[in-house]
Amino acid sequence: MLEQRIQQHFIDSADLKYQTGPVLSKPISQAMQAILACVTSGGKVLACGAGVSGLLATQFAAQFVGRFERERPELGAIALPGDATDPNADSANAIDADRFARQVRALGQAGDVLLALSASGQSAAVLAAVLAAHERDMTVVALLGNAVSGPPAAPGAGSSGTGGVIGRALRETDVQISVPHERAARIHEVHLLALHCLCDGVDAQLLGEQEASS
Repeated sequence: MLEQRIQQHFIDSADLKYQTGPVLSKPISQAMQAILACVTSGGKVLACGAGVSGLLATQFAAQFVGRFERERPELGAIALPGDATDPNADSANAIDADRFARQVRALGQAGDVLLALSASGQSAAVLAAVLAAHERDMTVVALLGNAVSGPPAAPGAGSSGTGGVIGRALRETDVQISVPHERAARIHEVHLLALHCLCDGVDAQLLGEQEASS
């Protein structure tokens, strides 16, 4: 019983990635181009995430400043500190809804990119950061989803992929990478893969193509 449950996690994760690959490849490519244009012009990426998504933002910044899979010069990225323990961080009821926005206003400059992650698309803190980035004439790359609280919804139920209130706040010059799913764990897994694609794509543009590692 337990082994079957574990295997189902792998199956569900693989199925979602297989289904969303053709849908997300274009916005991920657009996001990569926006980030590449930013860092090659002397700008930086400010990354933030609601709740546990903040850990993904931190990983992205570490791989951008350090390296992904190949040695290269350091690229400018900063992970904005959040509160991964706040159970309401990825909702409209975050404890400190202005946490990221203050940091964006303090550190962000025109031409920078805000990389914002919210599995629900409803995080008040991430929404405030997006609005602050717009005030600073920054481009926003938003990794979103339709995660809901409580038990997972039935497959396909409500999977509009709109990215919630954050998706609706984006401008035409922003990039939305929205996972049409309701389970946060699955959305996080796709977000992680998307971040790896961004790092690999930037490296490929800067260093040239190489075969993907097996």
